[in-house]
Amino acid sequence: MADVVTGEAVVVEVRVAQLPSRALALLIDMVLQFLAILGLSLLLGMLSFVAEEAVAVALTILLSALVIVGYPVIFETLSRGRSLGKLAMGLRVVSDDGGPERFRQALFRGLSGLLEFWMFFGAPALISSLISPQGKRLGDVFSGTIVISERAPRQAPPPEMPAPLARWATTLELSRLPEDLAATARQYLSRWHQLSPAVRHDMGSRIAAQFATFVSPPPPPAAPPHAYLAAVLAERRRRTEVRLARQMRQHSSPYGAVPPLPGPPVPLPPPSWQPAVSYGAPTAARPSPAGETRPTAGGFIPPA
Repeated sequence: MADVVTGEAVVVEVRVAQLPSRALALLIDMVLQFLAILGLSLLLGMLSFVAEEAVAVALTILLSALVIVGYPVIFETLSRGRSLGKLAMGLRVVSDDGGPERFRQALFRGLSGLLEFWMFFGAPALISSLISPQGKRLGDVFSGTIVISERAPRQAPPPEMPAPLARWATTLELSRLPEDLAATARQYLSRWHQLSPAVRHDMGSRIAAQFATFVSPPPPPAAPPHAYLAAVLAERRRRTEVRLARQMRQHSSPYGAVPPLPGPPVPLPPPSWQPAVSYGAPTAARPSPAGETRPTAGGFIPPA
């Protein structure tokens, strides 16, 4: 992943294309270019006006250079950063600011590709891609572009709010919660059903203890770690949606009506925080396999 700053000073996270997928896309493009050059050479040999061998060789070299440079330039310009190989692998070339690739950028990448891949057999591109944090080859570095992947892996649905913790979650202070810690909790909840009961409880307790240093007030005594983490993440997502909806209302056009802002969860009667309360498994994941035992109902106690 990489952060791209747009022209409006907005930071957008994009998925940088990995080296194997770029290599396969390049291989597809080079095969198509080779077939085009071979077809043009055969067609040129059939023409009667090319009598001298030197003229035929010169025309073949000229047409080959035009195919090698013109193929990526034409396709990437018309399809906004995608050649046939990149289209097959789900890749796209964009500017460093996240905008579409321009003609001059495609032309520079095509000219540099002639040197990097066809004259030096890809060695400069490989070295530059390994050194660059964003996997840029020399053509990307000098043209101000980056190759991104448009195919993202399927993500698990976000965790839902456990009903017994809905009222408590509305009082949370979440401004200090780091994003990387929240991502760790999301990954734990998405894999909750794949873990053994002992690992579930131990890992959940460790993550919940880290949460407690940034989130206040502490959870109810009987709340299990996975329910506590799900409640915090669900409330954090709800507040983010409210903030984004408020920003849309401030910048909305007078020609369209803005839907009302989502309110907090419906108030529930004060729960009696007893060990007998059943929180259940995280609702966003699939049901656990039959015969699997659940963790003990012991609660999570945050550090002092």
